[in-house]
Amino acid sequence: MDDDDRVLWDRARAGDAAAFGDLYARHARAVYTFCSWRTGDPALAEDLSAAVFLEVWAARGRTALTEASLLPWLLGVARNLVRNQWRANRRRRAALARLPPLRDSPDHGEDSAARVDAQRRLAAVRRACERLPERELEVLQLCAWLGLSPAQAATALGVPVGTVHSRLSRARARLRTTIDDDAREAAGRRGHEPGDGTVPSRPALGEMR
Repeated sequence: MDDDDRVLWDRARAGDAAAFGDLYARHARAVYTFCSWRTGDPALAEDLSAAVFLEVWAARGRTALTEASLLPWLLGVARNLVRNQWRANRRRRAALARLPPLRDSPDHGEDSAARVDAQRRLAAVRRACERLPERELEVLQLCAWLGLSPAQAATALGVPVGTVHSRLSRARARLRTTIDDDAREAAGRRGHEPGDGTVPSRPALGEMR
């Protein structure tokens, strides 16, 4: 069984570099993903990710880990470093542009139609996310995309857990409203064009934590 982060952190605090290496291997991808989303720049995200672990390593002697995971603290450090690099609007738009593309499928028949529909739905989600306030988007990224619990997100952001819940609830509501409005607008446009007038299904937001 893998050691709990607290066990590895206690060993790292005692000077065990290998234990810290295990923590790095466990969380480096999530930290890089977060930095990449926030900056939209892969090279900058790599630099920031390295800086996160250097900062945490430097703080090991004066910081005890009270939670089961080191990730919320790592992401809190990453958030602060990213904030020093980009203005909020540029950071938000660039991060959204870094969402992974859909995997290509054969360009024929039902597969092609399904791919086009999926791309349309993903584009609708991106447009809706671009309209979210910065704080709500930040919570959505941590909870829905990185899989943190509200309590862990609260630790990363340095806010009460109730604030995370309220921001996440508002983000979901705004997304649903925006996507519904876009779907109705698109349906209205298609009503003036040749076609079957089918309204695309709304992206599944229920999977968001």
